Amino acid sequence: METVEMNSVSLKRPHSEDDVTNADEIKRQKISEKSETGNDSAQSAETVTGQPDKSLLEDTKNEIIPNEESEEQEDEELEDSDEDGDPESFADMMKHGLTESDVGITKFVSSHKGFSGILKERYSDFVVHEIGKDGRVSHLDDFSVPVDDEDPSEETFTVLSDEDKQRLEELQLLKNKETSVAIEVIEDTKEKRTVIHQAVKSLFPGLETKTEDRDGKKYIIAYHAAGKKALANPRKHSWPKSRGSYCHFVLYKENKDTMDAINVLSKFLRVKPNIFSYMGTKDKRAITVQEIAVLRITAQRLAHLNKCLMNFKLGNFSYKNHPLKLGELQGNHFTVVLRNITGTDDQIEQAMHSLREIGFINYYGMQRFGTTAVPTYQIGRAILQNNWNEVMDLILKPRPGAEKGYLVKCREEWAKTKDPAAALKKLPVKRCVEGQLLRGLLKYGMKNIISAFGIIPRNNRLMYIHSYQSYVWNNMVSKRIEEYGLRAVPGDLTLKGATAVHIEEGDVDNYTIHDVVMPLPGFDVIYPKHKIGEAYKEMLVADNLDINNMRHKIRDYSLSGAYRKIIIRPQNVNWEVVAYDDPRIPLFTTDLDKLEGKPLPVLPTNGKFRALKMEFSLPPSTYATMAIREVLKMDTSIKNQTQLNTTWLR
Repeated sequence: METVEMNSVSLKRPHSEDDVTNADEIKRQKISEKSETGNDSAQSAETVTGQPDKSLLEDTKNEIIPNEESEEQEDEELEDSDEDGDPESFADMMKHGLTESDVGITKFVSSHKGFSGILKERYSDFVVHEIGKDGRVSHLDDFSVPVDDEDPSEETFTVLSDEDKQRLEELQLLKNKETSVAIEVIEDTKEKRTVIHQAVKSLFPGLETKTEDRDGKKYIIAYHAAGKKALANPRKHSWPKSRGSYCHFVLYKENKDTMDAINVLSKFLRVKPNIFSYMGTKDKRAITVQEIAVLRITAQRLAHLNKCLMNFKLGNFSYKNHPLKLGELQGNHFTVVLRNITGTDDQIEQAMHSLREIGFINYYGMQRFGTTAVPTYQIGRAILQNNWNEVMDLILKPRPGAEKGYLVKCREEWAKTKDPAAALKKLPVKRCVEGQLLRGLLKYGMKNIISAFGIIPRNNRLMYIHSYQSYVWNNMVSKRIEEYGLRAVPGDLTLKGATAVHIEEGDVDNYTIHDVVMPLPGFDVIYPKHKIGEAYKEMLVADNLDINNMRHKIRDYSLSGAYRKIIIRPQNVNWEVVAYDDPRIPLFTTDLDKLEGKPLPVLPTNGKFRALKMEFSLPPSTYATMAIREVLKMDTSIKNQTQLNTTWLR
């Protein structure tokens, strides 16, 4: 098995009418802004050949940002509608972005000749099915609701007027000074009053009800059961003891990331997002199917949402006594279509056989490092160096490349005045990292950058130092493969259970490259006993870091390290080449298509274009884009892809 240096492969990109029509639709449907890391979040919603999605990151995004009412809505509108900025083309702006070689991605394991193809021309060309810890692949194939005598009647969902619901929601969320809401009972009967009582209590957790006579008329009075503590915590006494406290369901979503979807569900259910749990976050620009659990919300209420929500469906409901935990999944199963491929049948066979038999280098993908001229790993390095002025400067300074107009103005103001208040005024979207840091600087002052930086959500802060670890790992793995090839050698590391041990000279024949792991730098790992162990030290010394002292004076930023396999061999690898004429038609049926009885697409025997349809399963925290890179032999960076393409859809 030989290693091959990376070459850029020219990709042609036909204009997709379907994506043009989707562009506005995507904007309309965006409900909840994701936490930003200095990236231009609009990029992940657009179509670029092989563009990596931020949501393919490791499954570590467990901090859901609740809706922040009017400020959040204003942020979304501004972010979606912003047309300000440099008129130069996106491709020109992305000249300043990263390429794979910038982050240590330089090697291939296979010897076949690369070929071109278009990744994610349609978001439906990329389908992800979660694999649970029991090995079961999640599918949406059942809309039925478990029969439960305790469930309210269907009338519960229609008995309240829109005006009543609005007033009750404001009461529930403590948005006004009212201590109660009175609902007049029209056509008064005991049955009607009972339905209204049920409707208020089930649709607005935390509210209690009572009946009152006023001027000869019956009113249902809704009020808070226990003040703010009751908000969004369904009343325990109303949940049947025989029923599991958590409703598990399958979430099928299109072109929306997991946290966005949960924020939308919480908004419609009028609950806090933190009562939802899941095993991992999933791609935005894709169709994904995963399991979600929610505390004390009935399957009936969830199923009712299928009537009013676009771009996702809920089904396969069941009640269980436990939530879901991040990382409990075995992995994900991918179905990917690469359109307009140029490879010969022989090239494709070689590429796919190699993927199945050898695998691909387990690099951290480009989405790990950001898309602007300031990579996230540089910020992580400055944090580890305890250089807080540098951290502040890297996050806030002007930079070339693709950014929202208001961010450009904010950075220019910061460079000119170093005044957090003045810079913040230029930034209508306050929840991005830049806005959070500026607010922190306003609160704590310029001499307390550590506390100011601490205002940024913990997961976002840790992402920077994880990015630096990933940067080191990518570079060291490329160096390891260049030095020793695709075989285990003495001094390599392998895992015995959860413990890393060195491969000794006498045992080396008992191991293959698939057994070898490499460390992410930290205080609780060991390093290879060959040249690469020294290379780790040299790389960190060059970055003014001590590999023997990875503890930080701020505990959050102390790196314990971890081990990661250097080669991943996908499971359940299958592929076929299909012909097609119309780039807008889907090339396979989804779970939803099957439930709705849509027929398989009829494809021509000899079409204008050829597509490679591939399926494979990967463990958690691995990047499908890196597997596809190995097949096509192409640079997956946005910089490279936008230079090769001629169309950027706004």
